Amino acid sequence: MAQANEPTTGAPTARRDKPWIFRTYAGHSTARESNRLYRQNLAKGQTGLSIAFDLPTQTGFDSDHILARGEVGKVGVAISHIGDMRALFEDIPLASMNTSMTINATAPWLMALYIAVADEQGAPRPELQGTTQNDIIKEYLARGAYVFPPDASLRLTKDLILFCARETPKWNPMNVCSYHLQEAGATPVQELSYALATAIAVLDRVRQSGEVDEKGFAEVVARISFFVNAGMRFVTELAKMRAFVELWDEITRDRFGVQDPSKRRFRYGVQVNSLGLTEQQPENNAYRILIEMLSVVLSKRARARAVQLPAWNEALGLPRPFDQQWSLRLQQIMAYETDLLEFGDIIDGSKEVAALVAKLKSEAVAEIAAIDAMGGAVKAIETGVLKAKLVESNTRRLEAIERGEQIVVGVNAFVNSEPSPLTAGENSIMVPSAEAEAEQVARLEAWRAQRGERRVREALRALRSAAASGANIMPASIEAAKAGATTGEWGDTLRAEFGVFRAPTGVSPKARQESAGLDALRGEVERVSLKLGRRIRFLVGKPGLDGHSNGAEQIAARATDAGMDVLYDGIRLTPAEIVEAAKSGVHCVGLSILSGSHIALTEEVLKLLRAAGLERVPVIVGGIIPPPDAERLRAAGVAAVFTPKDFEINGILAAIVAEVEARHDQEMRVAQS
Repeated sequence: MAQANEPTTGAPTARRDKPWIFRTYAGHSTARESNRLYRQNLAKGQTGLSIAFDLPTQTGFDSDHILARGEVGKVGVAISHIGDMRALFEDIPLASMNTSMTINATAPWLMALYIAVADEQGAPRPELQGTTQNDIIKEYLARGAYVFPPDASLRLTKDLILFCARETPKWNPMNVCSYHLQEAGATPVQELSYALATAIAVLDRVRQSGEVDEKGFAEVVARISFFVNAGMRFVTELAKMRAFVELWDEITRDRFGVQDPSKRRFRYGVQVNSLGLTEQQPENNAYRILIEMLSVVLSKRARARAVQLPAWNEALGLPRPFDQQWSLRLQQIMAYETDLLEFGDIIDGSKEVAALVAKLKSEAVAEIAAIDAMGGAVKAIETGVLKAKLVESNTRRLEAIERGEQIVVGVNAFVNSEPSPLTAGENSIMVPSAEAEAEQVARLEAWRAQRGERRVREALRALRSAAASGANIMPASIEAAKAGATTGEWGDTLRAEFGVFRAPTGVSPKARQESAGLDALRGEVERVSLKLGRRIRFLVGKPGLDGHSNGAEQIAARATDAGMDVLYDGIRLTPAEIVEAAKSGVHCVGLSILSGSHIALTEEVLKLLRAAGLERVPVIVGGIIPPPDAERLRAAGVAAVFTPKDFEINGILAAIVAEVEARHDQEMRVAQS
């Protein structure tokens, strides 16, 4: 009799493909809490782990750093040292687990911690299986979790790839990630071309290093994997995946000379699109997730190797274990209850799909050639060209939804709805423990107090030496991990050697001349600006470590188009830096926070504004903010709170203009009384 999590198919035919790896992207608060969640999910039939790290871990800061305030354990698990990594994988044998780690700027450090724990468990390094995302280029474009300048970052990417090729040959050292490009508004052609241009840049760097021969280079190519997105236009998404397969085969054969077809195989994992999940009528998201999954499992020739699905309520807040189970069950039903895996490629022979694949390939090849002409992906990042194109694409997407040209059920069409029983009650989303951050900081302080400081200092000196000399960073990072160094110490050591970087925002300081739909808003901006005696000055701030800047960019771009004087300096600002910028005479401060740290960061901004005598300046906040948190923010003095349901940007900006005018009128009445 089969065990509960070891199904038999009962299929009438002997030919049945093995299912893809079932994953759930998960991690929150502390290592022990996340470990409990992982073991629960594995017991439910999940066949691999996908680790979400919190923002301080992703950006190389300790949990007690000023920039980590309010961010600890919010979007993933806090990992400050090897003790946390031990707790994260307690009772999970790394020798037999397939682990995916979504980590980029600090990928060498988290891999060093993983290897150190695997060594402690007695797991042979050659047997370790899994993936580090390690795609820093898309961080500059779409996700914002970068630390070092592009050249130094690419060096670290190369170091990890070559180390894994020697020490952990079953590990995928890089997951070229187009997922976040689509989340930032990329078209299918941009997703194809930018991801492939990234892979080209990395492989060029590996080959130019001279650290690997032709045979070894082919092995490196074979271990490069991809992590993609799949949206609602599932025919186009299916064609996109088939285009990826063909383009990767052609690029690795013709550009890099890899002769073995098995080394040129396009291997990818996927998380279906979270951008399209709606706060309105969120129960509809369950169907969206299913439809999006079809595009990456229907075609055998372009089928995903691993799938992780978001939860139906992610537009509302953090999903509960039940919500993650629901998404896992969807995968299991597709794999085990249908006959999909009993057949060959059911898409082969479709003329419509073949024509679409050819079109996508042709346009992607042209875009890759344009990136090559700029000097490659890294140069295109440094000049801001690709970022500006993504911002423009996202603008077009949002404008199409606002105008009703792109239908989103429950948002701009079919909006009448019965109340959803799924969102009733106080426990419809998971709320991280309010004490988790303080407890993590206390554990970190205790860790520092009990470790051997001399060994740590020596390990960090060796790390700095490796960074300076060009030696592979991994051996020194593993020794630092075993010595007890912290995430922040690793990050600070490399920041001291490489410096830090601020990527271009992609937001033009010049207004677009297009006026469709903006006439009324521009008229209001002009009228109120004349009343104020100068143009409305609007500060858009991204406090904390949240690098998801798409919303802030669109607000800043549209406000500029509407005629406001906009201040937007990108991501990763402290509340103090935002308040300092507000002293330039702004009429409104807008905060964009999507990491769940909206309470702590907003309250700190409000406190500092009052201390600076700027309490008259209205503060508005946007993000994934549950209703109780929105009420708390308004009670603290926030003028307005906007969430994903507020999709009409012109309406948001009109409300800001009205708030600025109301504050001005109030001040005039007080002055005259």
